[in-house]
Amino acid sequence: MLFPRESESREVKDLSGIWRFSTDPDGVGRKDGWQKSGLPAPMPMCVPASYNDITNDPALRDYIGDVWYETDFFVPRGWKNERIVLRFGSATHKAEVWVNGVSVMSHKGGYLPFETEISESVTFDAPNRITVCVDNILDWTTIPPGEIKTYGDDHPAGYKTQVYHHDFFNYAGLHRPVRLYTTPQSYVSDITLNTDLSGKADYAVKAEGNASVSVRILDASGASVAQGEGASGSLTVPNPILWNVGAPYLYTFEVRLADGDVYRLPFGIRTVEVKNDQFLINGAPIYFQGFGKHEDMEVKGKGLDLAMILKDFHLLKDMGANSFRTSHYPYSEEIMNLADELGFAVIDETTAVGFQFWNGETVFRPDRVGDAALAHHLDVIRELYERDKNHPSVVMWSVANEPRSEEDGARVYFEKVIGKLRELEHHRPITMVMNVKPEEDQVGELVDVISVNTYESWYSDPGHSEVISHRLPRIVGAWHERYHKPILMSEFGADAIAGFHQTPPVMFTEEYQVEVLKEYAKVMDSLPYVIGEHVWAFADFATKQGITRMDGNKKGVYTRSRRPKMAAHYLSERWNQKQGKK
Repeated sequence: MLFPRESESREVKDLSGIWRFSTDPDGVGRKDGWQKSGLPAPMPMCVPASYNDITNDPALRDYIGDVWYETDFFVPRGWKNERIVLRFGSATHKAEVWVNGVSVMSHKGGYLPFETEISESVTFDAPNRITVCVDNILDWTTIPPGEIKTYGDDHPAGYKTQVYHHDFFNYAGLHRPVRLYTTPQSYVSDITLNTDLSGKADYAVKAEGNASVSVRILDASGASVAQGEGASGSLTVPNPILWNVGAPYLYTFEVRLADGDVYRLPFGIRTVEVKNDQFLINGAPIYFQGFGKHEDMEVKGKGLDLAMILKDFHLLKDMGANSFRTSHYPYSEEIMNLADELGFAVIDETTAVGFQFWNGETVFRPDRVGDAALAHHLDVIRELYERDKNHPSVVMWSVANEPRSEEDGARVYFEKVIGKLRELEHHRPITMVMNVKPEEDQVGELVDVISVNTYESWYSDPGHSEVISHRLPRIVGAWHERYHKPILMSEFGADAIAGFHQTPPVMFTEEYQVEVLKEYAKVMDSLPYVIGEHVWAFADFATKQGITRMDGNKKGVYTRSRRPKMAAHYLSERWNQKQGKK
């Protein structure tokens, strides 16, 4: 799916702003025709944003069920002969969309874009109305999964809660921009690029209509360096400048149709490969330095905030980080575009988090993560690939985070998931984030890199950082001995409350967080098959309420408002000294 970009043949109109908003706790909106009559007693609501923290109402923060959004817009008269497309960056987790009371599309999955042509649904001489119903319920057909828990007479009548097994708050709503864009009637609908170090770029263009296709590659100055004809083929860039981590160089792949459509796709020339316990970019080993992180901020929740996104990239760059994982869902396209431009490596993860009960109960079974969840997971894999396949920053796919991979059902399930991804493409490595005992795992042989989450001296041996040097080499070594594949330390760390200090260090102090990271560093530096370290987490983030979380997860080395803890300074010193090399 191509990101909406303006050109001489295309216009983009951003519909972000204040929309009208109503809750529908009884689920009567469709039956009562809100999509035609308008929303009853609406309140103003920001788009993009999570709706949960915008008001002071605890019922809205923990709301379960349908909510409705509505806004009016005009279509410029100059668009009369164009295709008009309505595009949502995301809607968490399920959505149906109407234009002027007519249903135009629906989508399941809270973190990927969806769009449709609405040329026949709009008028040019009067306002038009978009109505969206968004359902935030998680069940065993969604990814991430969840279930609704109902209560008996010891609670208020009809009382229910949303249960889920992942450790970040179930923010919901229209988190990313809503846009209108135009194309000519004959238009470019998709582009696929694959490059090698010689500068060869194999391309395939999907064009709707009968117009002939011409292509060319422009360098960063806008000069044409290669050109050709036809919807598929190969172009070669002479003396190519490679895209690399910390040294990004972007070319532009320009497609022109004879009927007038023009689309320009930024891309980088680079290769990725796993070989001999190393991860290679352009044939040279990389050591991943960075974080797992979240799209999360105060007030806006998971809503897109370009200023905060840029702040995060500046913090990452200044501290010597070169990479991050999109834990535990695909991040916004704006983030991915900036990763390309700024030279960060990205491990692109699906929404498959929460496949774990933590109490030994079976997850992979027909009434839980079964056929319905698998079908949705395969859809997510396909949509993620179609969205992100051309990003040079995306160096590896992650298909799941912390599933119960020791179960028999897990093997069958992930054979199909990983098989689908390898069917779509072959050149990027695949990983899965593990946290079971390596001797019990059943799926590690299916992936190219073993990503390991482990919280020594936090969830195990809490308060005793001195055991890390003994336990961690055994755990990581067992994974490597089992599969003989490179290991990425994809999560490790400790909670720290900003401003809480004590010596000797104790849990939740900034000193203890640094001590844990230092002990991990000693072990990682001693193991040649460890290809990187992603600290959990970049910044504190919101979680559901519970006795194990006070004001959210505090494992960030920055606070939620991006103030540094001692750990941020320690990592900056460590990573800048390493300069991206082990």
